Amino acid sequence: MSYRGVATVQTELVKKAKKGDEDSFYTLMVHHKDQLYRIAYAHLKNEQDSLEAIQEVTFRAFKAIKKLKEPQYFSTWLIRIMMNYCSDELKKKKKVILQGEQFEVPTTDQHPLHLEVAEAVNNLDEPYHTVIYLKYLEDLKIKDIAVVMDTPEGTVKTWLSKGLQMLRSYFNEKGGKNHV
Repeated sequence: MSYRGVATVQTELVKKAKKGDEDSFYTLMVHHKDQLYRIAYAHLKNEQDSLEAIQEVTFRAFKAIKKLKEPQYFSTWLIRIMMNYCSDELKKKKKVILQGEQFEVPTTDQHPLHLEVAEAVNNLDEPYHTVIYLKYLEDLKIKDIAVVMDTPEGTVKTWLSKGLQMLRSYFNEKGGKNHV
């Protein structure tokens, strides 16, 4: 099925879900669950928190789907709900960390270069981290990132350029060439 065909099917499912069709809503969420998990995990860095995020975002989306004005933007709307949830959770965790608690960072068997790049991206401040993540790991288009972040496309392009520039500087300082 072509991209247009998939988009049309999704739009029809969204229209049905807006009218209260729970099966259509469930189908939409099943289709998006992997992407939502990746976004949650990229921000929350914890499997349990990421799974909890999917549950909460599913609940929030179900409650609010009737307010979605443009069915073709369902995916970006859903991503935005997830990013807002993750942002809120990270703010809560920062408060806890500031009170002296520490959290264990999970280990992984990834290639060391992947870990180094992931660490470098994670160390970027917002909004650079989010823009680079959505562009290169979730493969979203600039216009979709702009919708998700409620920001003009030109601003997203600037953030992307500056974020990549920061990554280049980071790797050049570490003595590496052509990582980014």
